[in-house]
Amino acid sequence: MREKYVIIVAGGSGSRMNSDLPKQFLLLGNKPVLMHTIERFSASSSNPKIIVVLNESMRSYWEALCLNHNFAIPHTIIHGGKSRFQSVKNGLQEIFKIETNRLEEVGVAIHDAARPLISTKLIDECFLALREHSANIVAVQSTNSVRIGVPSKSESIDRDQVWIVQTPQTFNARLLNDAFMQPEHASFTDDASVVEKLGYPIHIIKGDHKNIKITFEDDLKIAQMYLQLLQT
Repeated sequence: MREKYVIIVAGGSGSRMNSDLPKQFLLLGNKPVLMHTIERFSASSSNPKIIVVLNESMRSYWEALCLNHNFAIPHTIIHGGKSRFQSVKNGLQEIFKIETNRLEEVGVAIHDAARPLISTKLIDECFLALREHSANIVAVQSTNSVRIGVPSKSESIDRDQVWIVQTPQTFNARLLNDAFMQPEHASFTDDASVVEKLGYPIHIIKGDHKNIKITFEDDLKIAQMYLQLLQT
């Protein structure tokens, strides 16, 4: 890849955190979650150009946070859409505008803002995987017994065949350009599912159980414990 980008999707709300403030702006340690996430990508050997997709209403709040925390890592802010699909598409359009004539040579990572503990090593593995695979996801195998069905009728499935998907997910930019020309569909639960709809295979990179997504209040406490361990 001649050029690398990461789209950090930060348009979520704080509904499941019992907070009026979206989770990516809550403090983890002494600074907002989103700053930790940006720092991880900036510190990686891949050092991708960083695009942050924000809800338009939160832009001024984020800019004030950056001033208050003396946060100066370069990043481009793009306004999000009404769904993740639309938000990612907005971020991609910024890349396509810059890299119009060489999309085949561009690698793009897409990452949840609320996964601030992603390791720089894993980030680099995801970009390196683009040398052999056009679509990559980070995932961990289930450690629990798994059943599929509804409460009244279910059946067990082999947990060794079950993967819990994380981010980042990395793709060739040309592939993403084709994939995000599709109409949005309810089956698009992540970016890999958009690409998969076109028939492309998805390569799995073994993830890290510490790469948690902060969704509920207890997740923030767990992330704080992991962060303290990383700093000791």
